[in-house]
Amino acid sequence: MLKRSLLTLSIITIMSGCTLDGDDGAVGAAGPAGPVGESGQAGQPGKNLPRALNIEVVGRFNTGIYGKSAAEIVQFHKTSNSAFAINSADNQIEVINLTNLPITAVGNGITDDSLSSVPFTFADTVTVKDATGADIDVLLGEANSIAIYGDLLAIALAAPVKTNNGVVLFYTLNAMGEGSFIKAVSVGALPDMLTFTPDGSKVLVANEGEPDTDYMFDPEGSISVINFADGVPADLATTVNLTTDMVFSSDLVSASDFDTDVKRRALLQAAGVKFAGPAGTTVAQDLEPEYITVAADSKKAWVSLQEANAIGIIDLEAMTIEVKALGFKDWGQYLIDYTNKDEVASFAKLPNVYGMYQPDSIASYQWNGATFIVSANEGDSRDWDAYSEDIRAADIIDPDELNKTFNTELQALYDTTGGDDGLGRLKVSAAMVDPDNDGVVTKLYSYGARSFSIWDQNINMVYDSGDDFGRISAAILGNNFNSAHTENKGDNRSDDKGGEPEAIDVGNIEGRTYAFIAQERSGDLFIYDVTNPFQAAFVSHYINRDFSTEFELDDDLANPCDPTEGLDCTEVPLTGDLGPESIKFVSASDSPNSNPLLIIGNEVSGSVTVYQVTEL
Repeated sequence: MLKRSLLTLSIITIMSGCTLDGDDGAVGAAGPAGPVGESGQAGQPGKNLPRALNIEVVGRFNTGIYGKSAAEIVQFHKTSNSAFAINSADNQIEVINLTNLPITAVGNGITDDSLSSVPFTFADTVTVKDATGADIDVLLGEANSIAIYGDLLAIALAAPVKTNNGVVLFYTLNAMGEGSFIKAVSVGALPDMLTFTPDGSKVLVANEGEPDTDYMFDPEGSISVINFADGVPADLATTVNLTTDMVFSSDLVSASDFDTDVKRRALLQAAGVKFAGPAGTTVAQDLEPEYITVAADSKKAWVSLQEANAIGIIDLEAMTIEVKALGFKDWGQYLIDYTNKDEVASFAKLPNVYGMYQPDSIASYQWNGATFIVSANEGDSRDWDAYSEDIRAADIIDPDELNKTFNTELQALYDTTGGDDGLGRLKVSAAMVDPDNDGVVTKLYSYGARSFSIWDQNINMVYDSGDDFGRISAAILGNNFNSAHTENKGDNRSDDKGGEPEAIDVGNIEGRTYAFIAQERSGDLFIYDVTNPFQAAFVSHYINRDFSTEFELDDDLANPCDPTEGLDCTEVPLTGDLGPESIKFVSASDSPNSNPLLIIGNEVSGSVTVYQVTEL
């Protein structure tokens, strides 16, 4: 249609310049002035222009548990007007009633504690069916994810030993948000995220399959598909296997080109998929499914493979997966603060330094009948006791570490950016340092892209926010820029993935589609108008955090606030939200207060915050 329109326009243009019936006559006298048109409405934005949004905290729930993932993944149940949030510290779900949610902002969104919860608990042991149909009793570990479809609740739980197979629990929910158990279904190792398809016919589970820290056992990553019939889940899940169900769409690749694991790895690496692990691991062991989003017609899904810097396209009819590499961000084209040893918010362009997109959360939406995927480009490394790719740039040329040499261009950049305290501080992947194994390093690859991106359904990039997040956050937060969620100290994440875009969702407000992205470390919330994915535009920034408080915690410790370790959480309740992990958009039509809402789970502060988002 586009080509035909352009051709028609060209023909009209050419003909308009032709003389077919002799020379043109003289120009006639001007006609009388037409009537004055009606005045437009003052202050009304154009239909196709980004509109300003008002963001207000209208409710907040605080568990009072800090640094222990006490408010992680959130969902919304319309029938009971409740937010559901995983409390991993107590291994239960907090059911937070939003029926009386106000339409005006609370007095102080940072310290508000106006919402309360009722715990939703589950058993320690359940019975599942095995492949023969026999009943097996299994122990349950930690809840990792929840999904709600209508009045159905699905909970993904790991096994007590994370390398064993996990379980999905199914419940029906009543008008109070209380659950009646339906059944449990066995899935793969470490089910990290699950979602219903839009038509409710399936639940898809991303089984991350992480190794144990000494790599004595490394389960395969996989996707479990649980089918529904008449509202009841099947006894057994079907598996999309990252070995036998992998396909390649290229006409240049035949089945015999990837019929062994060595061939599959070679093809994927040549396409740009990153592999990092000890020798002898398989492709399926190295690919770790993280997060899933599904097309509106429920026929196709996409899964982030974070550490591999890839997204898998799942055909839910053929039950196959195609892995697509995401490429790299050229930090020679964008500004980045790469060290925590200089002034706060000191930006530079870094030629021959690249960022791996490595999204965690992804979501999707429709434009012109096509699906587009949005990704929060957090970044992550394979970092275990028995194997770690996580190094600083300085370690590459350290004789006691990798003992390699930078080429002339990279060495010059290293020297001019401050050496060991400059570019040397940036965390990079050892797995990609010297692909030719000649001892000379020409490029560096850091974790994450410090951005969000939009991809088409074939995982071609449509848009990336570039260096927006860093520049906007630095301008607004000043000396608090790139603070971690463990203390109020600016610049302490500049060397390591920056603010870390973690959570993402999309939603429609007054006919416009918006992407909402939260940064895990610094806590920023960014809003972009993505109605037309080819013309995405920044709209607003918000942060619900007080940087004037003093605290320090360590979320890697069993007691994150242990005073014997010099830690102090006394002022955490005064600090606001720390560590946003998930976002759930609630449309105005589903909202308890009839306005669009954002529900955000903050795992470090243990709080769930409800925002009202309306047009100004």
